[in-house]
Amino acid sequence: MKLSARNILKGKVVSVEKGATTAHVKIEIASGQTITSAITNESVDALGLKVGGEAYAVVKSSDVIVAVD
Repeated sequence: MKLSARNILKGKVVSVEKGATTAHVKIEIASGQTITSAITNESVDALGLKVGGEAYAVVKSSDVIVAVD
């Protein structure tokens, strides 16, 4: 796999929650650290995503969101 994105994090799928059209997929990239992605239900099926399976979280963004407590 070759991508232009430089933030490619390998992990394990720990949760797949399908909604009406969109699923929330949680990938554990390190012990206790997860990334959540919202993708279509079709994509979940096409990628064969299952809890316990391996997957990559690929992050490519042109925006940075700033937050404060």
